Amino acid sequence: MVVKDGRIAYQGVFGNYNYDKAEPVRIESVYDMASVTKICATTLAIMKLYEQGKISLTKKMGDYIPSVKGTDKENLLIENILLHQAGLSPFIPFYKETIDTTGMPHRGLYRTVQSDSFPIPVAETLFLRKDWNDTMYKRILESPLGPTGKYVYSDNDFIFLSKVVETITGMTLDKYVNQHFYKPLGLTSTGFKPKTFIPVKRIVPTEEEPVFRKQLIRGDVHDPGAAMFGGVAGHAGLFSDAYGMAVIMQMLLNSGSFNGKRYLQKETIDLFTAYHSNNSRRGLGFDKPEKDNYKRQEPYPALSASPATFGHTGFTGTCVWADPKNNLVYIFLSNRVTPDGTNNKLLKMNVRTTILEVVYKAFEKRKL
Repeated sequence: MVVKDGRIAYQGVFGNYNYDKAEPVRIESVYDMASVTKICATTLAIMKLYEQGKISLTKKMGDYIPSVKGTDKENLLIENILLHQAGLSPFIPFYKETIDTTGMPHRGLYRTVQSDSFPIPVAETLFLRKDWNDTMYKRILESPLGPTGKYVYSDNDFIFLSKVVETITGMTLDKYVNQHFYKPLGLTSTGFKPKTFIPVKRIVPTEEEPVFRKQLIRGDVHDPGAAMFGGVAGHAGLFSDAYGMAVIMQMLLNSGSFNGKRYLQKETIDLFTAYHSNNSRRGLGFDKPEKDNYKRQEPYPALSASPATFGHTGFTGTCVWADPKNNLVYIFLSNRVTPDGTNNKLLKMNVRTTILEVVYKAFEKRKL
C-alpha cells in the first residue's frame, strides 16, 4: 500500500498464502508484523507515557522495574534501550531449554490441552506452563551485558520496554495499545493474539516450523520467544492488515492526529523519529535511513528516502515507512518465511527497497 498526501495512491495484492495456491492473498489479509511490533506497539506506548510525564528517557530500568534492582541491568538508561545501545544481548533462544533430548516440547513444561496450570498458547494444541515467563525474564537478567553505547540490535531491549509499560500502566502491552491507539483509530484487524478477534482464514500462515512447535504456524506469532510470552511481547506479536499499518503511520505523519482526534503531540513524534546516535542510524525505537545513503551501493530503505523518514522492517517479510518530507507512507507485507524461514530471497533481491524506490521515481515523474 502507498499513501501519498493522505490518500491511498496504490493498493495491490499478489500471490497466494502458500505454494498450494489454494488461498489467494486479499486486501484484508492479516500478517504477522514481527519486529514492526517494536514501533507500532511498544514505541507508541512509550511515546504516550513519555508525553504524559510517566516515563523519562534519562531514567534507568531500575526506576521502573523492581525485579532488575541488584542486577547489572538496573542502571540501563531508557534512551539507550530504545536506541539498541544499552548492551543487552541481541537474542536468547528461550525455547531450546524447553525441548527434550528427542527435540520434542518437554512434557513437564507443555501440554496439548489448555488449563489453569498450562494457560499460555504457543501454537495450536501446545500450551506452556504458567510460571515459565518468570524463568525467561530471569534468563535475560542473567545474560551477559556488553558495553554501553555500542549499537547491537536486540529483541531483549523491547521485551524489557513492554515490561516497563506494564509496570507503569498496570496493563499488558496489547491492552494498552488497543485502548489508546487501535480501538479509537478504528483498527479492527490490528492487534495481538489475532485468533481471538479475526477468522483464521484471513491470517496468512508463516513458517512450517521444523523445530520446537513442529507445525505450520498460522495465527500464532512466528517468533518463538514472543509465543512463549503468550503472543504478547515488546519485540514481536503484532498482527495487522496493510490498512491498519497505513493508518498508524499516517497518524504519525499527521503530527499525531487522525480524523480529528489527537493521539500524540507533534513534539513527541519529532523527538522519537529523529536521529539520536553517533553510532547508528537509529531514532528512539524507530529505524531510519542510513546517514550516508547516497554513498551506499544498497541504500536503506531507498536511495530517495529523505533523512526525516522513519519506520521498521520485520523478520517475516514486512516493512512500514513514513517520509514526512514527501508526505508518503509505504507498507509492504509478505510471509517470506513460508514455508521455510531460511529463505532469504527477499533480502538478496532487495525487493522492499526496489519497490519503494520505484514509488519515489513514479511521483517524481508526475511532477515533471
